Amino acid sequence: MHQLNEHFMKSIVKIAAAIAASAAAGALLGILFAPGKGSETRRRISKQGKDVADDIKKSFSNGKEKINEFREDLAKSIQKKVDEFA
Repeated sequence: MHQLNEHFMKSIVKIAAAIAASAAAGALLGILFAPGKGSETRRRISKQGKDVADDIKKSFSNGKEKINEFREDLAKSIQKKVDEFA
């Protein structure tokens, strides 16, 4: 059961990281290929970087909340089974 929980947590982290990396790459490519002055492009890249960082933080925070909820539910289920068995 512990291995399943660990695998589940690793999967969530990998998915969140892949989504964040894809969003960052897409945003960066869109900015780089859009016409504009160098200073404007740098400003937009900087803003996009901050936005992506915020999105990553939110994704990991949400993932952490989901993992904690899963852990609590799992602990309750295990305790219920132990109580039933005792």
